[in-house]
Amino acid sequence: MSQLRPLAIDLAYRPESYFWAYDNNIKLASDIKGAERKAMYERALKSGDIHLANAIISEPELTHEQRKAQSGIHPSWMGGEYLPNREAQEIEIARITIASTTQDVTCVYAKRGSERIHYRVVDEYEGMTLEARSRTSIRPLTLIELFDFFIKGWDLFCCLEANFSDHGYVKEEVQGFIVDASSSFYAEFGDLVTQRVDTWVDQRREERGLNELQADDEDDEDQLGSDHD
Repeated sequence: MSQLRPLAIDLAYRPESYFWAYDNNIKLASDIKGAERKAMYERALKSGDIHLANAIISEPELTHEQRKAQSGIHPSWMGGEYLPNREAQEIEIARITIASTTQDVTCVYAKRGSERIHYRVVDEYEGMTLEARSRTSIRPLTLIELFDFFIKGWDLFCCLEANFSDHGYVKEEVQGFIVDASSSFYAEFGDLVTQRVDTWVDQRREERGLNELQADDEDDEDQLGSDHD
């Protein structure tokens, strides 16, 4: 996908509302905290296994004992399960999941206020990985506003740099590190994340190439100087 012509993404897209599902008691995949359970739910829907899908969606959050049992399967099953609980009338509007050992999940939550919508970026570490965490708006955010707020709150690119600076920024590996970038309200959120990560990889590879070229030139100059001596 990253080798094809860049997608024409509607950055100005703005959903009419975040709360239509909540108001109508409609369950969404984004209600499920756990990354593995969310993926299992989506596969069950796709395959038509309604019984399994209903069983998963009926428990969007697990008890402490259930989370402990899941962690025994594999550390990746912990991903998303330790997100903070949503407050009354608060929903998840976007998430990014990475392929860390515990498959960490970071989300944007939105809550309806009396006059404004209140947003917060949340992680599974009591905010330890976050910077700017909150904002408000009168109307739902545009796609680019959501993306910018998300990345300002949790620097995805800093995370990628920490994991791939020593590995040559192989595009397929970097993209594979992002397990899930999704939203129940912005169909193109995942496409935008993919596109921006591709651009970041290209920039980092170009900068690395220039840095290596400069280092080679400096080595050549040093060698030339020693030859003259």
